[in-house]
Amino acid sequence: MTRVRAVLVDAMGTLLHLRDPAPALAARLGIADDEARRAVRAEIAYYRAHHLEGRDDASLLDLRLRCVDAMGLVRPRDEVLTALLDAIRFEPDPAAGPVLRDLRAAGVKVVAVSNWDVSLPRALADVGLADLLDGIVSSAAVGAAKPDPRPFQRALELAGARAEEAVHVGDSEREDGEGARAAGIEAIIIGPDLASLDELTKTLNLAP
Repeated sequence: MTRVRAVLVDAMGTLLHLRDPAPALAARLGIADDEARRAVRAEIAYYRAHHLEGRDDASLLDLRLRCVDAMGLVRPRDEVLTALLDAIRFEPDPAAGPVLRDLRAAGVKVVAVSNWDVSLPRALADVGLADLLDGIVSSAAVGAAKPDPRPFQRALELAGARAEEAVHVGDSEREDGEGARAAGIEAIIIGPDLASLDELTKTLNLAP
């Protein structure tokens, strides 16, 4: 394989993990845990189907309000939206920071590429990872979601690398594996190919 010059990496489930928002939502709105969990499942399903519509601040707000409607809670929209945004908290994978620093120390460009609305840079900044990346690509900004190859192609442009010089790391065989390979990029899937993110630099022979 050509020497790795760029690593593209998925966000949700790879760099970031979502804390269970249901308990906080239930407490904030004074509803039962079961009702909160049902509402969260409905919100996630709607968001996944429509996340490309969050292209800028105005369309993102509209998307979020429609996600609130999909939750089916008998509460004012603004109240539910505030509670929902307060309940949604991401945390970095324990290995994310060290791995990103190791990759940069090895001279490798690192670009996050994820199915997300335009708030992805903010989410990564909130957990201290944005400054460790050379670029961030959200599917909403590109107008296409993985496994479409276009988000990966945009990430290659930001990294200044050719497809054969890059690998993509993610947790979904369909979105990450099929999408990366459609763009001519080698895919490394956490689970079948990599036990955990902290093994990445060793797998790429970049560990000191």
